[in-house]
Amino acid sequence: MKTNLQKLGFAKEIEFVQSITKSTYSNTDGFVNETALANTGYGQAEVLVNPIHAGMMYSSFVNDGNMIMPYIEYNKNAQKVYYEEGVFSKEVANTIKQDLVQVVENSDGTAHGLKINGKTIAAKTGTAEVKASKDDSEGREIGWLNSFNVGESEENSLLIISMVEDVQSKGGSHYLIPKVKNLY
Repeated sequence: MKTNLQKLGFAKEIEFVQSITKSTYSNTDGFVNETALANTGYGQAEVLVNPIHAGMMYSSFVNDGNMIMPYIEYNKNAQKVYYEEGVFSKEVANTIKQDLVQVVENSDGTAHGLKINGKTIAAKTGTAEVKASKDDSEGREIGWLNSFNVGESEENSLLIISMVEDVQSKGGSHYLIPKVKNLY
């Protein structure tokens, strides 16, 4: 597991025009117990992901399992540069992409409010708790909505990584859905 996370870029410096914090998966040399591992599986416990790194990981779902190197300035003549090739097999990347489409398409999907007739959008919502301790009942929440459109030309494709702090009284990650929908 550790090797796969490192292949995805966890615990590594990512070359970028500005300094970005490394994404991490553990504060120790591995997962302490099965509970911590299970909690990490849905984004709690010891996982910290930089939003730029999240975008890189999501880019692999539309690039046959290859992660794109991020950049800030748009250049329509620029060649696609991979940060890491084959982080997922083509089949796995496509399965994840189709699962993320269902998060929007299914009426009970957590991002169904992002559905736009005539467009295919893939998304994942997430709400992270920020607490001072395990017993903290006044912690804050960070809402995430990561999304991309499917089946568009490269010029019209969008990958949107959105995050807002203090969404605990605003509907969690669902607070972002109407804002991101306007961008599509």
